[in-house]
Amino acid sequence: MATMERKTIDLDQGWDYMKGGITKLKKILEGEPESPFSSEEYMMLYTTIYNMCTQKPPHDYSQQLYDRYREAFDEYITSTVLPSLREKHDEFMLRELVRRWANHKVMVRWLSRFFHYLDRYFIARRSLPALNEVGLSCFRDLVYGELKVKAKDAVIALIDKEREGDQIDRSLLKNVLGIFVEIGMGQMESEVDSGRFMSRLHAEECLKKERDRVSHYLHISSEPKLVEKVQNELLVVFATQLLEKEQSGCHALLQDDKVVDDLSRMYRLYHKIPKGLEPVANVFKQHITAEGTALVQQAEDAATNQAATAVGVQEQVLIRKIIELHDKYMEYVTHCFQNHTLFHKALKEAFEIFCNKTVGGCSSSELLATFCDNILKKGGSEKLSDEAIEETLEKVVKLLAYISDKDLFAEFYRKKLARRLLFDRSANDDHERSILTKLKQQCGGQFTSKMEGMVTDLTLARENQGNFEEYLGNNPIAHPGIDLSVTVLTTGFWPSYKSSDLNLPSEMVKCVEVFKGFYETKTKHRKLTWIYSLGQCNISGKFDQKTIELIVSTYQAATLLLFNASDRLSYSEIMTQLNLTHEDLVRLLHSLSCAKYKILIKEPNTKTISQNDYFEFNSKFTDRMRRIKIPLPPVDERRKIVEDVDKDRRYAIDAAIVRIMKSRKVLGHQQLVSECVEQLSRMFKPDIKAIKKRMEDLITRDYLERDKENPNMFRYLA
Repeated sequence: MATMERKTIDLDQGWDYMKGGITKLKKILEGEPESPFSSEEYMMLYTTIYNMCTQKPPHDYSQQLYDRYREAFDEYITSTVLPSLREKHDEFMLRELVRRWANHKVMVRWLSRFFHYLDRYFIARRSLPALNEVGLSCFRDLVYGELKVKAKDAVIALIDKEREGDQIDRSLLKNVLGIFVEIGMGQMESEVDSGRFMSRLHAEECLKKERDRVSHYLHISSEPKLVEKVQNELLVVFATQLLEKEQSGCHALLQDDKVVDDLSRMYRLYHKIPKGLEPVANVFKQHITAEGTALVQQAEDAATNQAATAVGVQEQVLIRKIIELHDKYMEYVTHCFQNHTLFHKALKEAFEIFCNKTVGGCSSSELLATFCDNILKKGGSEKLSDEAIEETLEKVVKLLAYISDKDLFAEFYRKKLARRLLFDRSANDDHERSILTKLKQQCGGQFTSKMEGMVTDLTLARENQGNFEEYLGNNPIAHPGIDLSVTVLTTGFWPSYKSSDLNLPSEMVKCVEVFKGFYETKTKHRKLTWIYSLGQCNISGKFDQKTIELIVSTYQAATLLLFNASDRLSYSEIMTQLNLTHEDLVRLLHSLSCAKYKILIKEPNTKTISQNDYFEFNSKFTDRMRRIKIPLPPVDERRKIVEDVDKDRRYAIDAAIVRIMKSRKVLGHQQLVSECVEQLSRMFKPDIKAIKKRMEDLITRDYLERDKENPNMFRYLA
């Protein structure tokens, strides 16, 4: 049975049939009355394309049909879609765009089914764009190409309305932006002008709302760009206004203790921006510096205006206020600024500025040492519980980190510690050891070694005194007849004290000899040097009305005991008998004849001591107390301490230079100075001129020499 040969379909004839199907599809899309495609109609349209593509050449119309497929879309868009979009504007244009895009996708889906045979064979063999892609590209090239700017402006207008607080159709925006993403080859080409509305919105709230928009109608890929844009517009462009705003800027927030949440919010916003925290940290530093400097100025003014007795109080108040200031801003650094290093650095630099200022002639090192003394001594002005003392000492040691002259603090502290220990004024040994431990952790073992030696000395001295009393009990003949307590100290640990060849009264000479005899039984390799200026005596003054116990220094006791043998003595006689300097004797006689307790009568009766004065015992002296302490006029030790520290610094600079040169052998002038500063700055801020002076001194002492060819180079001489 012979097969029937298929009838050849002409291009125009076949296309006329296809145009009928395409016209019907257009009517359905435009909403005109038209019945849907039946399966027979669909199969006839598909078969027509199939037959026209599988005819033998020259009747294979695959290429022509592929071209006419595109032309069908172009004609529909040009004649129907674009005119309908051009006559609408703003939101109405967007709604029409969404409708037209939905229709276009339906048209692409149906036509690509009719022309499916092209996709399977012709397009695959020729590596041409697929039918679906061709259909979508027609809309992109003709509609999107013409309307994208107009559509973008309409979208931004809607978003702006929402930012102003108006309700908008979010689903419409989502659909429009979906078209942008689909047609824009996977990229969101619209831009959102975020900066225009920043000043009206709370920063964090604004960012939250922009993220909210992403979740509701923007594509997820837009979020990083949008957030970056918002952050830039809000926090970078307006950084100066935001940080310096009178009511809500960084300065204002720092002044108001109740807005820590806002400071935290500011940190959260700015830490996401590269270098965004630097201006915030600068404002933080400026604010702390201003507050601290104001506190120092208040104390300076108070010290200038008030009496000397009140000055000390003001200075103590200053340290307490600085501690409170540090607590407050350290809390901000920890909680609001998440312990960020920039803010730790800002806090450190700010405190270093005002913590190194002088107040009433006192350096910060002395103020801090005096504050510690007040806490640790008996009867100090700071009445605190044990826990509060420990906490305060911890804070004082933290403050010490900001002080450049730590060696000066150490010397002042050591001087005051010596007085507390020697005169039994220390309130609690545990606290004394505790602060030394804290100082050791902060500044190193070398910083506290002498102080620790002092505390240990006192413990050994108590044991020594116990042994001495036991010795006297076993040798009653050796007992001097006076109760004697001796504190033996190690010279290297304690501050240097002036020792003099005081001519002791015979009673005291016997005491000294007895103790020497005892001490030689313990060791023969140590030499005792007696520091009479630190001694204290209790003597009985037998006055006409009653006997009064007088608590005096060894010098004062020696002076008074002279009047047991003589009723009246001249200034020069006292000076000769005691072997004292003019300076020391004036202080002594002033305390006994011109101060509150006039144990001696001076002729002539003036307020100053002269070398022509005469003195006699005041038998008529009386007081309501049976026991009185007669203090010596205070000596300003500040100058001596500063001089001692300057001397120690010269040795430290010498040691640092020699240490550096010993390891480097040859070094340039500038590098030697900078390395020397770096090594010494842990304890004090060395003066460059002082370093140069010490370098010259070391050259004269043959530790260094200048290079003959280059005078800026130094060589170490072994």
